[in-house]
Amino acid sequence: MRALKDMPVLVTGGGSGIGAAVVARFAAEGARVTVTGRRADRVAAVAEQAGPNVRAVAGDVTNPDDRQRMIDAAVEHGGGLEVLVHAAGNMYRGPLEELDEQALLDVFTSNTIAPMLLTGLALPHLRERQGAVIFFGSVHTQRAFPGASPYAATKGALEALTGVLAAELGPQGVRVSCVRPGGVLTEINQRAGLFTDEEAAERMRALGAAHALGRSGTPEEVAEAVEYLARAEWATGAVLTIDGGLSLGVTNA
Repeated sequence: MRALKDMPVLVTGGGSGIGAAVVARFAAEGARVTVTGRRADRVAAVAEQAGPNVRAVAGDVTNPDDRQRMIDAAVEHGGGLEVLVHAAGNMYRGPLEELDEQALLDVFTSNTIAPMLLTGLALPHLRERQGAVIFFGSVHTQRAFPGASPYAATKGALEALTGVLAAELGPQGVRVSCVRPGGVLTEINQRAGLFTDEEAAERMRALGAAHALGRSGTPEEVAEAVEYLARAEWATGAVLTIDGGLSLGVTNA
């Protein structure tokens, strides 16, 4: 397996949650990480806490100019680009008959289209380093949660994309995989205005019994899987489920 020390890595959506945990884990192992996100103060704080190997670049993955700046900054900071981690994403949900067309287009742009385009920009650098791309799917593709059709559809598209790009880019030496997390408390629902911090935390506690292991997970536990896929040289096309057994459909009374 590859060592993380001096590995040039770009993490989108790294201002909080799983993205921030990935930044911290990779930086602790000596990787040269560029972290991006829309909130300049948040990505700067994550970079400062993670240490001198991390560079913060504010930007929105849905903006073409920002996407190019992210790639350029990561290549400059790392001396190349070996791993691209797509942690940026947004939530949109609601009953089918109440869905708004523009909101649907926006969530597909942020969750699916932008990662595809950013990967295309990164490809020459990833090809040069024989690197890896890591997407994030969701347990929503395995268990049906009413009202979550927009989000589930974007994540299902990414999981399908993982296999197609693994086949397409494998001959070029680039690995493409996906992590499928279960219930993890992050800010995505709060940013979408769905829940307050307290409501989100209570919702996650209530969901704990639906996990085979009896509890929800942490961003740090998901970051372990991201590290594995970044380092494992024979892993491609994989959708790695890290969900505490939530997708099994059990209930611990």
